[in-house]
Amino acid sequence: MPYEGPGEHSSYDCSVARSVDEIGREVVGRCLALGFASAGVCEALPIEHAGAFRDWLDAGKHGSMDWITEHLEHRLDPRGLLRGCRGMIVVGDVYASRGEADGSPGTGGGGPEGVGAVGRVARYARGRDYHRVVKDRLRRLTRGLAADYPGERFRSMVDVMPIHEREAARRAGVGWVGKHTLVIHPRLGSWMVLGCVLTTMELRSPGGVRDHCGTCTRCIDACPTGAITPYSVDAGRCISYLTIERRGEIPEGFHAAMGEWVFGCDVCQEVCPHNSPRDADPWPVRPEYRRGAGAIPLLDVLGWDPARFDREFIGTAVRRVSVSMLKRNALIAGTNLVLRGASEGAGVSRSVWAAGVGAIAGDDAEDPMVRATARSCLARLGPAGQGGGA
Repeated sequence: MPYEGPGEHSSYDCSVARSVDEIGREVVGRCLALGFASAGVCEALPIEHAGAFRDWLDAGKHGSMDWITEHLEHRLDPRGLLRGCRGMIVVGDVYASRGEADGSPGTGGGGPEGVGAVGRVARYARGRDYHRVVKDRLRRLTRGLAADYPGERFRSMVDVMPIHEREAARRAGVGWVGKHTLVIHPRLGSWMVLGCVLTTMELRSPGGVRDHCGTCTRCIDACPTGAITPYSVDAGRCISYLTIERRGEIPEGFHAAMGEWVFGCDVCQEVCPHNSPRDADPWPVRPEYRRGAGAIPLLDVLGWDPARFDREFIGTAVRRVSVSMLKRNALIAGTNLVLRGASEGAGVSRSVWAAGVGAIAGDDAEDPMVRATARSCLARLGPAGQGGGA
């Protein structure tokens, strides 16, 4: 009997003894009824690649994200996060359709009429914060399961707890982990965010998804900073890390490679053949992921204060960064646009941009990180740029 609707109660008679596999299928049905594009269940077990993960940490490939080393025991074995934990539920929520052209006006340097030069925002962050979009429905899921399975316990999480969601997604059949380390669904592609539920329910994986990356190296070849090796990412080189997680100055050696990205990066997903168009109808993207802008006006950002930043990005994932970090990123992106000659068509001349950068560099009230970045950008602009900022 199928699960009827996205409510909190099941049409199953849960007092009737059923197999672990039957219960797993019912749980997956509840997830899909709540609008998740993909879902699966698996046993709660220690991660399979603990040695490789420790080597990654020992090599410093987590960059400055020292929080990854905290509660390491839970990253290696999630069962410690819920007493009596036996199973995991994993969901995937699609925030963009495969084959969908990037509608961001930032892809060509210019924004909508009157906006001027703009920076690019990763697709997952353009709408409502995915943590909330996914977590709201996971709460509905666990309320219904708790009502129908008295005595069982549940703990839901969306990218905030110290667990390996991607390995759990692989074991649960939500997709395979690609060479860029993101989960790829064989039909939906990789434009997905993940959510997990730990539970005391006994659940069992029906089997994972076979790796379909094969000999393809497009993501590796396309990465602007060379951050990707097969099935591993050096976070310290990744544009997403540099623009979102790095709290200090970004090394000048990465500036040119960052292009116009001001929050995140989608390059490895844009080139992935599993995100290419297909004949089947695309999975409908929830409207919450569609409401935001994919581009940020670079010259305007240089004059923003924290209050303006909060007004612009309230309820979005962009709030992960501070206004100072966004200014830092905007300075680099705008300078890249100027140096490749794309800013003129967006209505921002080299001299106008240099003047804005120069004002930041000379403002004693500005964050020292932002001022240092402005000075680096003036040096890249050369004598004409430095003169324009004087």
